[in-house]
Amino acid sequence: MREHFDIYMSGVGGQGIGLLAELLARAADHAGLAVHGCDTHGLAQRGGMVTSHLRLGAVRSPLVPDGGADLVVSLERTEAMRAAMTMLKTGGTLVWYDAAWQALDVRTGQHPPLEAADVMAAAKAKGAATWRVLVDDLPDSRMQNVAVVAEILRRGLVPGLGRAQVEAAMADLMAGAALEANLALLH
Repeated sequence: MREHFDIYMSGVGGQGIGLLAELLARAADHAGLAVHGCDTHGLAQRGGMVTSHLRLGAVRSPLVPDGGADLVVSLERTEAMRAAMTMLKTGGTLVWYDAAWQALDVRTGQHPPLEAADVMAAAKAKGAATWRVLVDDLPDSRMQNVAVVAEILRRGLVPGLGRAQVEAAMADLMAGAALEANLALLH
């Protein structure tokens, strides 16, 4: 891995950004990577924007700089678009779950609802690789975060991070039927 790898995650309160960030951070730790992170949770109960920064490797701050994310992971269309435009670096990668939870600014009429094509166009403008995730038979909408992790693993998007480390991190965070269902989603 080069000196560092920056991941920015975004979604709407209630989607599981905190679990997504903790899962990736623990998996990186299991892989022996230096991990630095920072979350925002203030609007999580109000349907507002929730973000997490995760930096792997040698860094001085846990915050991913604007326009510096190697990988943006989003769990909602509007937040994917916003993150692609502001946080994704040119030539980076966007992985997003195609859910339309309608972020607060969409619900209040400040911004129109977006289509998947809008998100793809924003990423293309940055020269980014883009992976849209949508699982038709997802057993529980709370599993969207693990669906994007499965895509990240399939594509090998995080240097030094593999399936074994993610499975170990899942076992740290989940148990019983929830663990089994989420592990099945990885395969």
